[in-house]
Amino acid sequence: MAEGWHGWDEYAPFYDWENAQTVARRDVRFWRRLASAQGGPVLELGCGTGRITVPVARAGVRIVGIDRSERMLARARRRLRRAKAAARLVRGDIRQLPFRTRTPFALVMAPYGILQSLTRDRDLRETLASVRQVLRRGGILAIDLVPDLPRWSEYDRRVSLAGRRGGGHLTLTESVRQDRRRRLTIFDQEYEERRGRQRSVQKFSLTFRTLSVPQMRRRLEDAGFRIDTVLGDYDGGPWDSRADVWMMLARRR
Repeated sequence: MAEGWHGWDEYAPFYDWENAQTVARRDVRFWRRLASAQGGPVLELGCGTGRITVPVARAGVRIVGIDRSERMLARARRRLRRAKAAARLVRGDIRQLPFRTRTPFALVMAPYGILQSLTRDRDLRETLASVRQVLRRGGILAIDLVPDLPRWSEYDRRVSLAGRRGGGHLTLTESVRQDRRRRLTIFDQEYEERRGRQRSVQKFSLTFRTLSVPQMRRRLEDAGFRIDTVLGDYDGGPWDSRADVWMMLARRR
């Protein structure tokens, strides 16, 4: 079984292009407001290319971003320089956070399904235990989950996205496989880029694991957190099983 971090270095050149056409910036305001309200340092798990990190840093929040992919972090550094924003970026494993506890974080953010890249239950337990160690008492862990991936239909070689990028044309052809016993959804990605007569193809796979909200609630409580609220959108709307967004805010006991 693939580790959840496999494929993300290969994904780095395409991540921002794809997200601009899917989630876009609809979650940015939520994270910026939540981070600004905490009055203390913020940690972002799986900060990637800085899509959330940079707007939060520009709001004047002290933020640290951690990611395992050096190629993702390189793009985040360039984005920070262009925005003239300040943030600390760290390459590391979220299962073993490399931070001292003398200055604990007021908020740990897990945006856009990052915890679903943990493909085994022990990975999630280790991550929650590590988060609890670096979070101040009463501090918040905020989790964004992609809803019900196991209900997605399996399909083979579907053109999911296509459009211009720079001076070329980029096409994403995607296949989806399921391992229902392990609650895994595997996305086989193929990006084809054409620039004039030149053609390049990049192939890789991304693996995600989905737990239901009640399952995630139990794991959070077992790890020493108290659930404050569960939201169904980025505007604070109530959650139900059909919601487009599953947001959980938990407080360290």
